[in-house]
Amino acid sequence: MTELVETAAEDASAATGTTGTTNRTRTTDTTGATDRTRTTDTTGATDTTRTTDTTRTTDWTRTMDTTAAMVTTDTTGTEGISTRGLTVGYRMRRASRRRRERAVLRELDLTARAGELTVLLGPNGAGKSTLLRTLCGLQPPLAGSVRIGGLDIAGQSPAALARRLAVVLTDRVDAGLLSARELVALGRHPHTGFTGRLSDADHTAVEWALDAVAAGHLADRPAAELSDGERQRVLTARALAQEPAAVLLDEPTAFLDVPSRVALTVLLRDLARSRGLTVVVSTHDLELALRVADAVWLVDRSLRVHAGAPEDLIARGAVAAAFDAEHLAFDAASGSFGLRRPARATVAMDAPPALRPLLERALAREDLATGDGDTLVTAGSDGTLTVRGRGRTVRTRSFQELTREVRTW
Repeated sequence: MTELVETAAEDASAATGTTGTTNRTRTTDTTGATDRTRTTDTTGATDTTRTTDTTRTTDWTRTMDTTAAMVTTDTTGTEGISTRGLTVGYRMRRASRRRRERAVLRELDLTARAGELTVLLGPNGAGKSTLLRTLCGLQPPLAGSVRIGGLDIAGQSPAALARRLAVVLTDRVDAGLLSARELVALGRHPHTGFTGRLSDADHTAVEWALDAVAAGHLADRPAAELSDGERQRVLTARALAQEPAAVLLDEPTAFLDVPSRVALTVLLRDLARSRGLTVVVSTHDLELALRVADAVWLVDRSLRVHAGAPEDLIARGAVAAAFDAEHLAFDAASGSFGLRRPARATVAMDAPPALRPLLERALAREDLATGDGDTLVTAGSDGTLTVRGRGRTVRTRSFQELTREVRTW
């Protein structure tokens, strides 16, 4: 096959998902050669005529407020993305030219509802990225089907699918000399004609998307100069500019600091609820996801997928079973992880309520349990930390001094 592909940036279609590539000319050799870009061209690049997807239930362009005011749409409970008997994995060709399938996750019946943030959790190598790539059509399923809004994606053209689904993958995007606004504008490609020229409605969609993720002040900056957090906001805006019914994001917080992770995760949940979007996010920010998400798909160590509200999975012990390790234990009461190490001694503790959790944590790090013991550790209201035992008394002024002192006891 001969493919002539002209791109608006170096970001290939597999890296930008469904938003960035402009395919001007496509010449196909009918001798039977393999079409190497078939699974990644989901942008509607070969759609030379501007069409309207009549299956969509929300016309964002007509109702778009350029001030990005949030209008709540009650679509919770509506089927967004669903799978039926879905098996994901890889097809491999052996030296004998016989094809062999390697399934990663089998017989999945899952539903991510519109108006909700669904998070995909699991250990490394559990198949989360493989599942996401299959959901968005970049990788064919081994069996079963994927539906968006009740329609099987296998029966939709690339152009139609790109108008219903946006994808933000983990691959770093090289935006070249594009500004942030121009990068976001690539999301309008599925809605433009053969020329790729943006109409007034397209420009309105771009401005709305930037405002929706609080990135309007970044619009004229070179995309290459954006920080990781700013870049993720702009890429999320690009996905929103597609006006999709569903958005899939693979580890969007991977390169962000803690405040940016929280801000982006909360933003995705708010957009899901206010715009009626189906948002599915793969992440390793387990504690944050369990606090913010509406629903969870959890892949355990045996490659089974558990689905439900975060509290459902915690109560069933699925979270602990999936992530507990030799030195790590999930605490269902607090929804957080703690160290799991045998205590070398037990000490008594007396501290004000505000300092008690900090003192317990500092002592636990030194393998000291709290309870009845011959050694007493006290915390005064003036910040003094005192250790009494073994015939001596030591006063310290910080937790660092305290831990260094008890480490030798």
